[in-house]
Amino acid sequence: EGVEAAKHPWRLYVLRWARTASSSAPGLLAAAVFLAAEPAKHPLLTKRPSDALGAVRAETAAASALEAKLREALAAPPSGAEADGAQEWARVASLRQLFRRAAPPTLPPRDAAEHWANPNSEAHDVIWDYTMGKHGEDAEKLCELVQKAMRSPLSQPQQQEIISYLQRDAKAVHYCGASADRLPELVENNPAVATEILLKLMPSTKITEYFAALVNMEMSLHSMEVVNRLTNAVELPAEFIHLYISSCIHSCEKIEDKYMQNRLVRLLCVFLQSLIRNGIVNIQDLFIEVQAFCIEFSRIREAAGLFRLLKQIE
Repeated sequence: EGVEAAKHPWRLYVLRWARTASSSAPGLLAAAVFLAAEPAKHPLLTKRPSDALGAVRAETAAASALEAKLREALAAPPSGAEADGAQEWARVASLRQLFRRAAPPTLPPRDAAEHWANPNSEAHDVIWDYTMGKHGEDAEKLCELVQKAMRSPLSQPQQQEIISYLQRDAKAVHYCGASADRLPELVENNPAVATEILLKLMPSTKITEYFAALVNMEMSLHSMEVVNRLTNAVELPAEFIHLYISSCIHSCEKIEDKYMQNRLVRLLCVFLQSLIRNGIVNIQDLFIEVQAFCIEFSRIREAAGLFRLLKQIE
């Protein structure tokens, strides 16, 4: 009906009008569909939609009279593809009839449902957590120690105090003041505290910000120490490990001081050998990059050892 209406808008008028009258004249709808398929043979329906509909209403006072007129028009039905198309439209129209369905019965409520429909507020007491937002003197001392840890190295008892508090209350990591943008300072001054804070943040969605801070910070012994401790404690995302290794390789290549460059290359080679032997990193994903790094610094003994390890894996 929609397709045919797009080609000939007047057909939609006929079909809609015939559908409203089909309840009193059962054969009216199929006949009107047939007429809509053959406008050239029925001049009455070739007029404009409003004229055609008005003419039909004027000439037919009742559904029975219109049905008789349509039966006369159907006396000489077309043949071939035209007849097949008309029958198809009639079949489709018959399938689109609307049927009245009885409304489903209302489900009788149960006793428990009636209780919740009008709950008694006196039967439900709200339990307040009056300690929320109050961290006490120990929490204030923790925040002071963390802020101090970002500025300068702490003594061993002070580091242990922070670690012990975080182990007792893992939620304290969210209000102790150790933000991602200040993580590099904490890593350089107190790597053990930084490692414990990162471990407590692992279940949080904020850990990605801290991983990004580790990747973007300058390569150092303490940063590799933190990453090494993390790899031994938890399973780190492979993407983070790959990005960190690539960042370290790039840092070694751009250092101009030969002494510092040789030192960092040695540290990185030892770090990579540890990751490979412990099965923490899949070196095949970084094989070409690490191999090129070993060839560039082949004069260093640790780089030559890493290159031999790569050849054994290959």
